[in-house]
Amino acid sequence: MVEKAGQGMPLVKALFRREMVVFVPAIGLAGLWFGLEAMTLLATTALAVAWMTRPVLATQGADDAGQDGVTGLCLRGAAVTALQHAFSSSRTSGRGTAALVLGIDQADLLETHYNSSEINEIMRRIADRIRGALRDADTIARLDGARFAVILKPTLRPDLESMIQLAARLQAATEVPLSVEKRTVHVTTHIGFCLISRSPERDGEAMLAAAETAAAEAGRNPPSAIRAYSVEVQKAARTRCTLSQEVAAALEGGCILAHFQPQLSSDTGEVSGFQAVPRWLHPERGLLLETDILPAVETEGLGQRLGEVMLYNVFSAIRDWAKSGLAVGPVSLAITPELLANPKLADRLRWELDRFEVPAERLRLVLASSVVAHLDQDVVAHNLAACTRMGLQVELAGFGHGPASVTSIRRSSAQRIRIHRSFVARVDCDAEQQRLVAAVLSMAEGLGVDTLAEGVSTIGEHAMLAQLGCGHVQGPAIARPMPFEETIGWLKRHNHKLDSTPRLGRKGDR
Repeated sequence: MVEKAGQGMPLVKALFRREMVVFVPAIGLAGLWFGLEAMTLLATTALAVAWMTRPVLATQGADDAGQDGVTGLCLRGAAVTALQHAFSSSRTSGRGTAALVLGIDQADLLETHYNSSEINEIMRRIADRIRGALRDADTIARLDGARFAVILKPTLRPDLESMIQLAARLQAATEVPLSVEKRTVHVTTHIGFCLISRSPERDGEAMLAAAETAAAEAGRNPPSAIRAYSVEVQKAARTRCTLSQEVAAALEGGCILAHFQPQLSSDTGEVSGFQAVPRWLHPERGLLLETDILPAVETEGLGQRLGEVMLYNVFSAIRDWAKSGLAVGPVSLAITPELLANPKLADRLRWELDRFEVPAERLRLVLASSVVAHLDQDVVAHNLAACTRMGLQVELAGFGHGPASVTSIRRSSAQRIRIHRSFVARVDCDAEQQRLVAAVLSMAEGLGVDTLAEGVSTIGEHAMLAQLGCGHVQGPAIARPMPFEETIGWLKRHNHKLDSTPRLGRKGDR
């Protein structure tokens, strides 16, 4: 077999695949039983099979773009080149293509749980699974980080429905648990795609960038999300870019403030605390939620400044509630990773508590999933220990729907866990949900920690959670987040309602 110089190495790699080992004893036996001619014939067959079944890592342009050292896939340049060829041929052939970008959800958590060699093995295995779910002629490329690009071989009229089905097939292939170094790895993936008919420009780079924009939008949603590129997605991305440019001035100008969402005791129906969340009164876009604020803050690296603004708002509210003679429980505040990683956090909190004359037990630090992943860092562990010594309370968010675990409860000395909305939804009429919540509550009781259900949206959910033994509830069924000025009137109305009606929950007769 005569080969070009550049083809020798792919053939060698193909021959050393594990699947080819079965030919070795067969070739030996053929020579022993039937002679040299049979041995040569079988060896030639093995070479042909190795070459024909070799993994197709790239299409045109891969040699120019190089290959990824971990997965062996081609890089971004080959994906752009494949799209450029598709644009050139589409005018005459009438065939179209699509670009898909697949990314691992919460990829940053991999670095906290696995070493570099294990991460590389995970990337190789996912690349193999993507390759196995596609045709040989499709282009697969490794992008930066834990992302992959797929460029489909031009075909007749690819449409939205077929792309959604393909995306689901890729997710099904990549989300099967992996076994790496005797450890089971569970990953979920998000996918964004762009059809050639929806590309913002007839250009390979522009189309791939559009698929990346759709993938980024999918990544901002719950795990395993799929998004198609559209004008609306593009507008949303531009809006986020604009917000990133404006967020620093909004923080310094007092446009981003804390709103407060009540939390109720399931035993008595009394207000047991508040949750503080950021809100941005934008002059053009109206009231923006944390889903808009937090990405802009993260982009500009202002997580610590947002944490400082929220702390000031929370301490001011606690002080003013006390002046009004209102009995309000602790205020829960999600602490940003940047603030928790600040070595001076404990000193800053101690100073603020003294300045506002607020008891430490009136503040709960909520550890979101982005923080829980860093509990083993020295500075984070030191800050949490110092906060608990001061008397501040700690609670874990999204329990059962992320990295929060029993180990996390022990490491953080958390006094309360927050049951994720995915477990709370329809708990009043779904027996499976009831069993899941009951299991979480039983575990919490065994560990001696309190519980709060997030996102309670109906009275039925509230009643069932109280019946199951959940300590506290929070969500639209009770009240939505409101400015501090509105909390005083709401508290007075709620207390008046309690005084004039039987109390809710398991111990309402006390």
